[in-house]
Amino acid sequence: MKQASRLLIAAVFALLLAACASSGNRTAAHGITLPPPDTTAASGAYEGATDYRVGSQDLLEISVFGVSELTHQARVNSNGMINLPLVGGVMAGGKTVPELEKELGARYADGYLQNPQVTVFVKEYTSQRVTLEGALKKPGIYPLTGKTSLLQAIAMAEGTDEFADLEGVVLFRHINGQRMAAAYDLTKVRRGELADPQVYGDDVIVIERSGSKSAFREFLRSVPALGLFLAL
Repeated sequence: MKQASRLLIAAVFALLLAACASSGNRTAAHGITLPPPDTTAASGAYEGATDYRVGSQDLLEISVFGVSELTHQARVNSNGMINLPLVGGVMAGGKTVPELEKELGARYADGYLQNPQVTVFVKEYTSQRVTLEGALKKPGIYPLTGKTSLLQAIAMAEGTDEFADLEGVVLFRHINGQRMAAAYDLTKVRRGELADPQVYGDDVIVIERSGSKSAFREFLRSVPALGLFLAL
């Protein structure tokens, strides 16, 4: 894991240098927040968009208007299936919420209910994952089970370790077909001086080690305002 972290950080630094060498690719601002990512699965998951597609291990809450007995929570299995009262197994994986509501309405209408109004709520977006690398107690890949901020994501990895450079936190994301990054001073985020940005599925968070002599750390130190926004 440590070797993988070093390799990732080295790659990140190379990308950042390439970005800075390109004119017009850099904008600096305090408290800047990256826009949501390109994928509808990632961006729609936390904004209530109708184009989010249900994924494996998502937790769904399903209800039928006027029939409290059919209110049910179901975890999507690895094959994309859920099991519900009366109708049994239903393929949920890959469907949007409206598509699944329509499917379940048709199932319940087939010999069970008249004009059922089915509502599907995605309670946990477990199919969305974030990668945390660098100076963390437990770096790794973690599921996002709902709307999650940068501080909350770091807490999933049990926080930063004693060697973490809190001024060297970089969040990477794909936006408009480009790999983008924003650098944050975690101390300022904790104090409320910078906004605690929301993280999405497929985001990568990298935390550099304090006291290291790496070029990546020196680059971050040279940035006049953490909260830097880069197109990579």
